[in-house]
Amino acid sequence: MKTDIKNRSDIEKLVNAFYDKIKTDAKISYFFNDVAKVNWEEHLPKMYDFWENILFSTGNYNGNPMETHEELHKKREMNRGHFQHWNALFDETVDELFAGVKAEEIKQRAINISAAMIHKTLG
Repeated sequence: MKTDIKNRSDIEKLVNAFYDKIKTDAKISYFFNDVAKVNWEEHLPKMYDFWENILFSTGNYNGNPMETHEELHKKREMNRGHFQHWNALFDETVDELFAGVKAEEIKQRAINISAAMIHKTLG
């Protein structure tokens, strides 16, 4: 039986599983692997902090994801479909691993963040 997202350990499990999919995804992996050339050892702990802060208000994330995505968009154009695909993979990963109030909240937060990024990045 699946449990809800309860702590940082659960966030790490989710983020790791999600980015394992992203790294090999036919539609958007190139943004991470080829355009941004993500250093996963640096990126994943930032994502743990980001999502832990989003879900549990820990205040342990410093960064500007909007600016990062705007810079990425200048290097290689992103479109709504890219963001929607990211969200579909994220939702799928959450649903595979967790069920509950926090699981639903993190999916909704991801959609809201995506919508803001689409608006700011794509206009």
